[in-house]
Parts: sequence; C-alpha cells; structure tokens
Amino acid sequence: MKKNILFRLAIGSALLLSTACARHKIIPDDRLALIFHDAFLANAYVGTKNLKLDSLNLYEPVFASYGYTTEDVQYTIGNFSKRKSARLGDVVEQAITLLEAEGKYYDREVAVLDTIDNVARRTFTRKLHSDSLIRVTTLADTTRLSFTFETAPGDYEVRLNYRIDSLDRNDKGLRSMMWLERADSSRANTQTMTLRRDREELLSRRFTADSSHRRLRIELLNFNTAPRRPSITIRDLSVEYKPHARTAVEQLYDRQLGIRIFADDFFGALRHTADTLSAHAAQPKDSL
Repeated sequence: MKKNILFRLAIGSALLLSTACARHKIIPDDRLALIFHDAFLANAYVGTKNLKLDSLNLYEPVFASYGYTTEDVQYTIGNFSKRKSARLGDVVEQAITLLEAEGKYYDREVAVLDTIDNVARRTFTRKLHSDSLIRVTTLADTTRLSFTFETAPGDYEVRLNYRIDSLDRNDKGLRSMMWLERADSSRANTQTMTLRRDREELLSRRFTADSSHRRLRIELLNFNTAPRRPSITIRDLSVEYKPHARTAVEQLYDRQLGIRIFADDFFGALRHTADTLSAHAAQPKDSL
C-alpha cells in the first residue's frame, strides 16, 4: 500500500513542480501532509469509480479548503530542495500514517458507516406504488391486484402483507406471479409464490432489471382453477425502484455540484509522466 501511495504522490508532486514557482506562501509540513492526504483520497475515489471526467480541477478545491493556492503548493514543494533538514519523503510518510490510521478505524466501524454509494442510491430511490389497504371480496376486485411498471436498469422490490381468510371460497392453490418483460413480450425472472391461508404473511420479492427489460409485471392473485368469490386483505403494499450505484453516484454529483470537478487533463499528464517516475517511486523512502 505504501509503495502505491508513494508512487501516486510522487507523480502528483512532479506535476506540481513542472510549472514555474513564484514567491508564495510556505506551507508548514503538518499542513502539507494533510493536503497530500486529502488529495490522495480524491484521486483514489475518482480512479476506483471510473467517473466520466469532463472539466477541471481535481486538487484546487483541496488546496483552497486549507487556505492555499496551487502556486503555494508548487512553491512549498520546490523549496524542499533548499531546506537541508527537511525531506519531502517525511511529509509523504506522515500522510501515509494518517491514511493507515483512518483505514484501521473504518475497518472497525464499517458496519455502521454510510458509503457514498448507499447515500446516492437512497437519494434516488423512488416509490413507484404504495397502498396501505386493499380489500378483495368480489371477482371484480381482483383487477386491483394487477400492476405494470415501465423499467429502467436497477433494482425493484415488491413488499406486502396479505391474509386469505375463511370467507374465501377458492380451492387451495391461490398464487402470485411477478416477472420482468422484454420488448418482445417474452418473460424473464418469473417468480411464482403459493399463497397461504388463514394467517397474515409477508411477501417480498426483488428484481434486477437491465437495458433489455421494458416492464415489471405483477399479478398478486392468480387462480389455478375456476375462480370463485375471494376474501383477501392486502396491507402495506409497496413497489420501490433503486438505481444501480454507478448511475446514482453520477446523478448525485450532478445535483450537488452543478459542475464536474474532476479534470481529464490531470490524468492525461499522469499517463505521460508515469513511465519516467516509476523508477523514482520504487526507490526507498530515504531517497525521496
């Protein structure tokens, strides 16, 4: 992990040094370590999520949050060569220590932490249908138990509580059917559930739709034999849609930021300098 972090930070440092240094603020070593820490996290998140990058500035907001400019960081890094008692490698090690300490903490707390993915998916979760109570006491009422929803890629969850009471005149074998439907009306992921009688039961099913699916079909009551008078109570019916994590994260960034803050030009520069810096990054930390 240390080698990987050193490599990334060395690349970032070289890029910052590539521009002319004017007279600007000298950033204290402790603050510079915090800047390296935050910059690495920003870069790592963008890299792992494969976000589409179309404008920007990856590091400027990090520098600004500490009250510094890009030029201040450039000047400070350039000044290390003039400070006999200071090494950039020590600042990098301090940033690594911070990252490792946080990693151990989050490992312990992972069960209660919210991830960006989960926040984004919850933000764009939509209730497609809900009904607190449906009473079905005639055959005409059964039309209220059929639903069709147009789909987009993501997860769909159907939940309800039902009870078939003693007034129901149908033979045993009432069932529910749900499935995804393609554009050609063929079915996928068909799920059939036999309904139990004389007690309240929970029914919950989940479907994952992709771009080949067009509709979610739900038939909460299906007769195996000639239908007779039903007596069924449906409570707390809900049909919920949750987009895939990647889609939700991109939508969340669009909503919260208004503009993209991750620049493609930075990564282009990384690709051009990676080969020349790889040997340097592989050296022991005392050589930095």
